[in-house]
Amino acid sequence: MVFSPFAAMIAPIAVALTVGLLGWTYRALKPPPPKICGSPDGPPVTSPRIKLSDGRHLAYREAGVPREEAKYKIVVIHGFGSSKDLNLPASEELVEELRIYFLFFDRSGYGDSDPNPSRSVKSEAYDVQELADKLQIGSKFYVIGISMGAYPVYNFLLSNSTKRKKLLWQWIFSFFFRLAGASLVVPFVNYWWPCLPANLSNDAFSRLLAQDQWSFRVAHYTPWLFYWWVSQKWFPSLSILAGNMAIFSQSDLEILKKWSEAPSVGQEKIQQQGVYESLHRDIMASYGKWEFDPMDLINPFPNNEGSVHIWQGYEDRIIPFQVNRYLSEKLPWIHYHEVPDAGHLLIFESKNCEAVLRELVQRRNLVLNRNQKWLYSRPRWFD
Repeated sequence: MVFSPFAAMIAPIAVALTVGLLGWTYRALKPPPPKICGSPDGPPVTSPRIKLSDGRHLAYREAGVPREEAKYKIVVIHGFGSSKDLNLPASEELVEELRIYFLFFDRSGYGDSDPNPSRSVKSEAYDVQELADKLQIGSKFYVIGISMGAYPVYNFLLSNSTKRKKLLWQWIFSFFFRLAGASLVVPFVNYWWPCLPANLSNDAFSRLLAQDQWSFRVAHYTPWLFYWWVSQKWFPSLSILAGNMAIFSQSDLEILKKWSEAPSVGQEKIQQQGVYESLHRDIMASYGKWEFDPMDLINPFPNNEGSVHIWQGYEDRIIPFQVNRYLSEKLPWIHYHEVPDAGHLLIFESKNCEAVLRELVQRRNLVLNRNQKWLYSRPRWFD
């Protein structure tokens, strides 16, 4: 049999094309290595840090009154694209009046905290527990989780029951009894939680921009594709990374304008170890598959020795209010506050921030009308 020169060339060309395609695919899917703080190629360490049991370092910042003099100690968990250097607009007078000590920290991969390749909903809560232990902030403390920083708080609220034993970890029991109270401010929601009725999750999900819907689907179903998805230029990906201002309400835009006129110190360090290690892993952990959902929670304070709160802006375009309203109705021990004129940046408005703090540490009795279609408590200090 006689082979033409052209036919003889086809096989090596096909092999070369296949190898080239595989190489391109590998490079497109593989995120760049992180620039670890303190490493030869990484940024310098500029914050106090503790060393965790797995060898990672967690950066933190203390504020308010000295911890030894504090009446209330609050761990603040920042949200997506933020850091320990966020500024809560609570007045010095209020902080002194209530004797509040704040502990802020960079979640893994953000700011000066080492990345965590095994980052998950559970690991984020582990980090808070270790931080509290290492700094010896006391036997009881409060937590405030803001936006995506709220998902570790759900771990703290798990408690023992026969139905949930498979979901619990030994450390939760020791931590559970140290929790004095919790506030989830505009808390993140996972649209794939089994507890959400299909019509509710579909309706809330459809309110998001189409590009965000696709980004969250990729993070949930094919997380190994997420880096490629947010890096490619063919289709629009996550709106917040693209700087799309349509996701913010009018009140949010006013707050953002103030921030642009007086940028916070330290915000330039948020992504310094790599956008994948900070922002991308955050989304993949939160929109991944959870080992539990909110309906697995029971009241951690059956004797009213503490309280749990959800604060939701009615005008929030990032977290649809319908989902958090539904969760509060199904979990009536959660005090639900729906602020009519607020958006996603609710806590960065002074009156709202101070209401969140007072309501958490003073455990005011709320008047909740369960006969209404929605719940909104308006503490006296709003007026």
